[in-house]
Amino acid sequence: MQTNLADFIRETPEGREADSILRKCTHCGFCLANCPTYRILGDELDSPRGRIYQVKQVLEGAEPTESIQLHLDRCLTCRACETTCPSGVEYGRLADIGRELVEARVRRSWRGRFLRTGLRYLMPRRRLFATLLGAGRVVRGILPANLRGKVPPRRKAPAWPDRSHDRKVLMLEGCVQPSLSPPINPATARLLDELGIQVIRTPASVCCGAVSQHLGAPAEARELIRRNIDAWWPHVEQGVDAIIVNASGCGTQVKDYGRLLRDDAAYAERAERISALCMDPVEFLANGADRLAPAPDAPLRVAFQSPCTLQHGLGLGGRVEALLREIGFEVVPVADPHICCGSAGTYSILQPEMAQRLKTDKLRNLQAHEPEVIATANIGCLTHLSEGASIPVRHWLELVSARPLPANEEQE
Repeated sequence: MQTNLADFIRETPEGREADSILRKCTHCGFCLANCPTYRILGDELDSPRGRIYQVKQVLEGAEPTESIQLHLDRCLTCRACETTCPSGVEYGRLADIGRELVEARVRRSWRGRFLRTGLRYLMPRRRLFATLLGAGRVVRGILPANLRGKVPPRRKAPAWPDRSHDRKVLMLEGCVQPSLSPPINPATARLLDELGIQVIRTPASVCCGAVSQHLGAPAEARELIRRNIDAWWPHVEQGVDAIIVNASGCGTQVKDYGRLLRDDAAYAERAERISALCMDPVEFLANGADRLAPAPDAPLRVAFQSPCTLQHGLGLGGRVEALLREIGFEVVPVADPHICCGSAGTYSILQPEMAQRLKTDKLRNLQAHEPEVIATANIGCLTHLSEGASIPVRHWLELVSARPLPANEEQE
């Protein structure tokens, strides 16, 4: 694709990056069939190729409009188009650049501004979010149906392990996950503890920054990233094995820290190191499958919903399913596993109608072969799918336990 970027953006880091991405696009259209919004709406402007053209227009000096803003808003940033693209177009990054430019120049309605600012303020603040969610649970029975589904019943969490081990990892605990699904983080820590690995908790760590990043506030996202690096760095210097991120949406963001802070002289080197240490649990556990087994009370017939961030963002599609089969689960087939469930971070709140249509399709496919449980790897997908599922939806790590070491190995 030929480009002629406007003077205001041409020589900036964002302009050079956008120009490089645009020049890779060959107009082939392979991305269209795998775009959830294009499949539903059939509008070229709601396809990756159409959005690329619209962002290109803005970069070349066209005045952004409410129409362009709407089509960018409808994008889930699922990145299925990137997995399909034969030219390696980094669509997700281009969409972020486009959103930032449009957000700065197209004024939203007061309701739109209030909702987006509220999400950026509320979601990264773990205690405030927990307090409001707790209040919502108290009055859940009288809430309107569309809000009631966003307030899941509280689940009891297991205790965190307290043993010390020579092998140590950090773990991003997330901003909303501890409140929305309290068992996930301690279950992860307990599994690692059973494998002889200690999770070091870092109370000063915060939101990964993805919410701000994808709502057109990259400076806000970078500040959250710096806070996480500051919280983790003393432990990184002491030699932790990895930074485990058990929400694939957050993992995709943390893996990107090096690129996001590459122009920050004070943080660039450390950010690159953090990205290198970031691992999804399936990566970290892959070589130890012989020590894993289904948890004693876990249903064995599982439908796995592979989050977009896991398969398209992290490039780990099929890995969790393979591991679950290897350790003894029956993983049932799921049609169109590459299509988004409609959660997509804040998307299910900002675009509820589209999110509902995608969720309905996804649940039909997940439940078609009568599994006993739906497993996933991202808190957003888990919460979104739980609203309409007829069976439990759990993080896959909640279904897994560790086999005890043989007696002779324990003595060693």
